Amino acid sequence: MTSSRWDANGNVYLVSEEPQTAERVRAGVGDADGILEVVASGADWVEIAIWNPDGSRAELSGNGTRIVARWLAERTGAREVTVRVGPREVRARMLDAVHVEQDLGEVLVAPPDAVEGIRFVAVDVGNPHAVVDGDPADITRIGPLLEAHARFPNRTNVQVARRIDAGTIEARVWERGAGETASSGTSAVAVAAAFGGRDATIRFPGGDLHVRFDGTRAFLTGPARPV
Repeated sequence: MTSSRWDANGNVYLVSEEPQTAERVRAGVGDADGILEVVASGADWVEIAIWNPDGSRAELSGNGTRIVARWLAERTGAREVTVRVGPREVRARMLDAVHVEQDLGEVLVAPPDAVEGIRFVAVDVGNPHAVVDGDPADITRIGPLLEAHARFPNRTNVQVARRIDAGTIEARVWERGAGETASSGTSAVAVAAAFGGRDATIRFPGGDLHVRFDGTRAFLTGPARPV
């Protein structure tokens, strides 16, 4: 498979213009967190499919769409790129040679819930999340339990997070179909939304991502680099 390798705060994706299947993804993903299949593109827009390492498809990826936006910008020189993923559009703006701000659209936050004695807040960022307020070190225990719990028939992404100060939240993430990853863009949005919907820096093991809100609309800023 011909592809380029990209990094977004330790979240590594392969960008490929070749058609993918679940079998091809499982065979070719290697140690990456997924494959971003470029279905079609123009000067300032790109349509993609997002594949998890296990061959399943994701509805959305904040880091993945940011990577593809930068990938296209480096090819065409576009300063603003629209990334289409299924029915959703993510608008991305190049801030400098590395950082990209994305408009991820409306975020829906459900009332607190609990399963197996674990309290969480379900958040819809175009894909499903379950945010737990606790010690991020517990992600390897809580992540697999919640991801595949019957409460989430299509499985869910899981974050365990705690507030460090008024503007900073520390988090680790267990991605559906991938396991623990160094960071996650939609997870950053989900954590900020679950912790009150205020502008925040989300600190992942792979680095910081910045989330700001305009009402219930979320904007995500972070880096994307070829490797």
